[in-house]
Amino acid sequence: MLNQERIAILVDSGSDVPPELQERYHIFTVPLKIIFNEAEYLDGLTIDAEEVYRRLPEEIPKTSLPDGSLITSILDRIYDEGYRKLLVICISSGLSGTCNMLRLSCEEYGKLEYKVIDSKNISIGSGIIAIRCAQLLEEGMGFEELCRKAEELIPDSKVFFCLKTLEYLQKGGRIGKVAAFLGTAIALKPVISCNEEGCYYPIAKCIGRMPSIKKVLELAQRFASDCPKVMLAVMHGGAAEETQALIEEVKRKIPQGIIEVRGQISPALGVHTGPGLVGICVLRG
Repeated sequence: MLNQERIAILVDSGSDVPPELQERYHIFTVPLKIIFNEAEYLDGLTIDAEEVYRRLPEEIPKTSLPDGSLITSILDRIYDEGYRKLLVICISSGLSGTCNMLRLSCEEYGKLEYKVIDSKNISIGSGIIAIRCAQLLEEGMGFEELCRKAEELIPDSKVFFCLKTLEYLQKGGRIGKVAAFLGTAIALKPVISCNEEGCYYPIAKCIGRMPSIKKVLELAQRFASDCPKVMLAVMHGGAAEETQALIEEVKRKIPQGIIEVRGQISPALGVHTGPGLVGICVLRG
């Protein structure tokens, strides 16, 4: 019998593990909060990305950590379903306080042996590590080895994405004002990734939309080039048509890649990027 140690995997909604893979691999998810003036919403549960993008011109909402009571209820569900060990994989602590909050919640809960991993990454760059760990768990990997493997995968997971505007990252305090200004001046479009500290940085700069999307693919191809088999994700934020065309190019340019995830980023991340995000994630190993 596999998973004899009764191990569960938990992510936050910013990790962008799609619902079908959450169900397929029994991955539990803690939703972030999206706060408009009139109401609070649970990321991906009580509001979707399309609604967030529709409302952005009138109001840019705030995002917030999940309530402690909600986290406890999810930990209760994990325990009640018979799990006794928990691997938690979070988006970067350099971009969100979620990782620290989940660590504190697990410590306070006390019923589960746990390990919290700071992925130093954002969106599916974090989620793809959880998906890979879920696959390894299905293959019979034990808890200690699984925790080690999750940490080893951190430098092998890389996201590359471009935006139509840096306005929302600036307003959300995720990048400096100078970078935001450059993003609107002379159509300069940076390609963004996460550095070793798990913070955003411009990995390349392009003039115009199409060159920036091509650069995303070029950087992903380069990162994947020395690995005979890679896991891939192709994600967007309100840019489905451009992303569908990119998927065909990804298949051609990274033939050793298996596209595990394709689709839209979470509403909470969309708050900070605005519509027009196009990105690729590569997981080596």
